[in-house]
Amino acid sequence: MRRLLNTLYITMENAYLRARGETLLVSAEGVKELQVPRINLESIVIFGYVGVSPEAMNLCVDNGISLVFLTPSGRFKARVTGEVSGNIHLRRTQYRWCDREDQSLLLAKRFIYSKLVNARVSVKRTLRDYAERIQAEHCQSVVTWLDRQMREVVKAKSLDELRGIEGLAARHYFSVLPEQILANKEDFEFRGRVKRPPRDRVNALLSFLYTLLANDVTHALETVGLDPQAGYLHRDRPGRNGLALDLMEEFRVYMADRTALTLINRKQVTKDDFVEKESGAFILIDEARKLVLTEWQQRKRDEIYHPFFEEKIAVGLLPYAQAMLLARYMRGDLDDYPPFFWK
Repeated sequence: MRRLLNTLYITMENAYLRARGETLLVSAEGVKELQVPRINLESIVIFGYVGVSPEAMNLCVDNGISLVFLTPSGRFKARVTGEVSGNIHLRRTQYRWCDREDQSLLLAKRFIYSKLVNARVSVKRTLRDYAERIQAEHCQSVVTWLDRQMREVVKAKSLDELRGIEGLAARHYFSVLPEQILANKEDFEFRGRVKRPPRDRVNALLSFLYTLLANDVTHALETVGLDPQAGYLHRDRPGRNGLALDLMEEFRVYMADRTALTLINRKQVTKDDFVEKESGAFILIDEARKLVLTEWQQRKRDEIYHPFFEEKIAVGLLPYAQAMLLARYMRGDLDDYPPFFWK
C-alpha cells in the first residue's frame, strides 16, 4: 500500500498560488504565507476565485499534481492535469467494457450492492446505539427494506432496472437520516436529498463532502491508470467523471454521510456556519469550510480493516485500494471485483 494521498485545500478569499523553485507558496492578505514542497503533494483543490501563476501551474503539471477548481460552494468547475498516464491496454479494456451491457451491469451491481450494504450498516448502528432516542420501528423497517433491495440488485436484468432499485433504496435510506441527527434537530431539518441547489443545511454539508470525496476518487482512478470519465452505471456525459461517481457509491455512507453526522451531532457545525442565498441555496461560510476540511483530513487518517488485503489501512486510502482492485480485475488478475463493505 502507499501513503495517504496528500491534498492541499485552498479556501482563503483572494489567495494567490505561486512557485519558487520546487516549492509552492500560498499567500493572501492578512494571512501568513504557506509554503509546501511539491514532493509532498498529489493534488490541490481550490475553492472560489484564487489566482494561480503560470510557474505554479507548470510545476504542478510537470510533477503530476492535479489542480481542481471549485466554486465557493464546492461545485466542480475545472481540473488541470499533465499527460495521461497508465497502461493503454488497461484503458482499452475499460472502454470495451463500457460498450458491453453485460459487463457494465456486473460492475454496476457491485458498486450499488456495496452502497446498500454500507447504508444498512449505518442505520443498524444507529439502532444499536440510540434505540431509545429514535423512532426505532421506522429505522428497522428501512433495514428490512434495504435487505430486500439488496436481493433485487442481484436479480436486476438491466442498468435501467438497477438505477430504479438504487433510487428507491436511496429514498428510504435518506428517510431515516433525520433519526441519525441527534443534536440541533430544528436547525438541521432534512426532508430528503436535494442536490442543485442544496435547500437546507444538511444537504449543503453533504454536497460539500461529496465533492471532496469525488475529487479523492477521481485522483485514485487516475493514479492506477483508469479513465475517471468512462463509467458503467453513470454513463458518458460531457464534464462528468462517470467512473468516479460509480466507485464513490461504495464510500458515500461510510466516509461522507458519517462525517456529516459527526459534525452535526458533536455540534462542530451550527446554523451560523451556513448562509442562505437569494436562490434558496445554502452554502458553508469560509470558516466552516476550513473546519469541515480539517475534520475530513482527520477522518482520512483513521484506520479500518480491509477484508481483501487482510490488514488495516488508512480510511483515506480506501478509494485508491478499490481503484487498484478494479484495475487488477480488468487486467485479469482477479476473477471478480471485490467491493468495499463496511463491517
